[in-house]
Amino acid sequence: MTITTDHQATIDSALRVDGVQLIGGEWVTSGTGRTIDVVNPANREVIARVPRSDADDVDLAIKAAEKAFPAWRDLDASSRARLLFRWADLIEEHNAELDSLESQEVGRPSWGPPPMANQIRFIAGQADKVQGVSLPTRSTGSLGLTLREPYGVVGGVIPWNAPGPMFANEVGPAIAAGNTMVMKPAEDAPLTPLALAKLALEAGIPAGVINVVTGYGHEAGAAIPADPRIRRMGFTGSPQTGRAIMESCARNLTPLHLELGGKSPQVVFPDADLDAAIPAMTMGITLNTGQVCAAGSRVVVHRSIHAEVVERLAAQMRKVTVGPWHQQVAMGPLINQKQHERVLSYIEIGKEQGAELVTGGGRPQGEEFGDGFFVEPTLFDKVSPGMRIAQEEIFGPVLSVIPVDDEAEAIEVANGVDYGLVASVWTRDIGTAVRASRALQAGQVGVNTPIGAGTVIGGPFGGYKNSGFGRTMGADSVLDWTQVKTVSMQGAPIPRG
Repeated sequence: MTITTDHQATIDSALRVDGVQLIGGEWVTSGTGRTIDVVNPANREVIARVPRSDADDVDLAIKAAEKAFPAWRDLDASSRARLLFRWADLIEEHNAELDSLESQEVGRPSWGPPPMANQIRFIAGQADKVQGVSLPTRSTGSLGLTLREPYGVVGGVIPWNAPGPMFANEVGPAIAAGNTMVMKPAEDAPLTPLALAKLALEAGIPAGVINVVTGYGHEAGAAIPADPRIRRMGFTGSPQTGRAIMESCARNLTPLHLELGGKSPQVVFPDADLDAAIPAMTMGITLNTGQVCAAGSRVVVHRSIHAEVVERLAAQMRKVTVGPWHQQVAMGPLINQKQHERVLSYIEIGKEQGAELVTGGGRPQGEEFGDGFFVEPTLFDKVSPGMRIAQEEIFGPVLSVIPVDDEAEAIEVANGVDYGLVASVWTRDIGTAVRASRALQAGQVGVNTPIGAGTVIGGPFGGYKNSGFGRTMGADSVLDWTQVKTVSMQGAPIPRG
């Protein structure tokens, strides 16, 4: 591991929102009068403050969304699409600011141009393609058809690891379908969502269509699904919080989709192209410091190439540069102290349960890293499938290598966790790729790519098992925010002459 650091750099931007949230088109404080510090994970310096809202603030946001809904619902779909395209153009114009803002609050190095503009354009193209169908009837004097209509006021809660793309994935399809939305971003990283909402207003999306309420999950976040006026929910986060969200929705019979994380296997067969696989798998676990739901955290490798894979992974992981967001590095800090302690505790658990620590395993050395939430890229070998580091989502740059003897065992180990979000297969053989793609229990399977569907445009994203249910990002993403109405139309009898 190479460590790179220097003094903190902060880029000021007109998009940075401080001390307020968006309700009904107005930038307002919370009725509680309290705020939450948004902290730079590289040095714990306060970047901004946002309101610490509660159920009363959520109530105001829902009322604003209710007020905006009739006009937004009745606006023709092509006009909604034009507003979303304008929003996407403004996002693209501010790409550099949005990238630096998210980098600062999440702690990640720059990924290049953010994806949100293209996400919104993809969604905008679907807005006026929402269609019903004609239905057969028993009489020539009647017509049968279906209509797809928005739910009304809908809600969303998103995590901190990729707040900009998460915001676009939830808000974009929901409002394209004609709904109005109340969104609660994570308290650790709310600035990029607030900036995107600011650009939505500038694009002409009416006041109240998008409302962003900031605060803690147990206060503002919990109040959204608990309210019966919310007619559909979207949530991305941990299984524990997902269960709580689902329980609240169940009380109100509110439909929802859940994306709840993963423990993604990288299944490496003897004929794999290791020159391609090794750097890709390293990137797949160190991208965003491993704080990616699709991160390939388990290498399930055939025993015949096990030693070579471990040696080459260790060498590659030692090359990963670590430092603050504004440096030309590959990996930044973890998001906060709680996550820092969590990842370090899992490393200790791995050692205690008998896994062999190959590289990493601690904090970077040096006084300049004392205040940041940095951790070394970490590789464990000789991991058995039942160990906690092989079963539980760590959400950090910790990679476990599990040797297997044949294809059947590889599939059994890959599927032998509670999660089923993403899986990858590394092989040159098309037969092996087909068999493994069918056998793996995951919502996305990538062949010779480290994170699911990789570069596929419009690939539906979501999981099996405890990774949740429902899909985002696909061609049906706008349809998923609509409900179906069947219309039976009986014509008047033809008068007899």
